[in-house]
Amino acid sequence: MNETDHRAELDRHMAWFESKLPPKPAGFVGWLRRPSSKYVRLPLGVLLVGGGVFSFLPVLGLWMLPLGLILIAQDVPALEKPTARTLGWVERKWVERQRKRGVDIKPFAPDQQAGRAAIESDARSESRA
Repeated sequence: MNETDHRAELDRHMAWFESKLPPKPAGFVGWLRRPSSKYVRLPLGVLLVGGGVFSFLPVLGLWMLPLGLILIAQDVPALEKPTARTLGWVERKWVERQRKRGVDIKPFAPDQQAGRAAIESDARSESRA
């Protein structure tokens, strides 16, 4: 895998994450993924990593650490490869676990997000009518 492949893999995982969120948070994550949001994404990533380090305090949690690292990896090339590999490993383990439970699950493909967006767009247009 070259640098472009790691970036594409990281983008695929972010698209999957975005597809699982409700519309408003998904819109925020989509905005964060844009290249123009770099100056918001980096400080937010650093704050999330810092909050993850202090997870022993109330409100802050360990969930903040990987989320912050993923946001930082969008802009720091040295973190792209290890983050993409870790997310790939987590996805494989998740799929294995779900299949053992009898749930028919497939790894995320970016075209699934396009299908979801079309369904949401149709639902919005129907609700306006």
